[in-house]
Amino acid sequence: MSDDLADDPYFETPGDKRVFDHGLVREPLSEIPVREAIILAASSTVTEAMRAMQREHLGCVLVTDDGTRSSKLVGIFTERDVLLRIVDRGKNPATLPLSEVMTPDPDVLSVKSTVAHALNKMSVGGFRHVPVVDDEHRPACVVSVRDIVEFLVAAFPREVLNLPTLGASPRRREGA
Repeated sequence: MSDDLADDPYFETPGDKRVFDHGLVREPLSEIPVREAIILAASSTVTEAMRAMQREHLGCVLVTDDGTRSSKLVGIFTERDVLLRIVDRGKNPATLPLSEVMTPDPDVLSVKSTVAHALNKMSVGGFRHVPVVDDEHRPACVVSVRDIVEFLVAAFPREVLNLPTLGASPRRREGA
């Protein structure tokens, strides 16, 4: 190996120890790329919410009184709500309003929160999605576990993406 590669961290010796960058968890939530939240009115039906979640490939819907970002957050409706509050309960999702099955007044994060705040809220509360609100309690976005994992993977791509697969062989995508 030539000397010009000796300083490259990729060629570290096995005895080297990596230290977690504590600065990552102090980053503001605004550093995490999140997708635009689905916002519906409390009077919208469960079917409307489920179709929107399927269409956008998102696991939750934020609920406001009038279904706009300009009004205050009143609830959240998630995939878990579908499983626990609707399936096998004899309720018709086509006529069931979100207000009857959403989680009202959910735990939220401020737009000024950090990644550490989000991790704490998710870990302590057991949440996969946490709404982020502005100072007027209006929805700004939703941060998900997936968003945080992707943020951390982007910070440590070599350490995460270059790992050999363990156990079973990697799955192959169908098609081309």
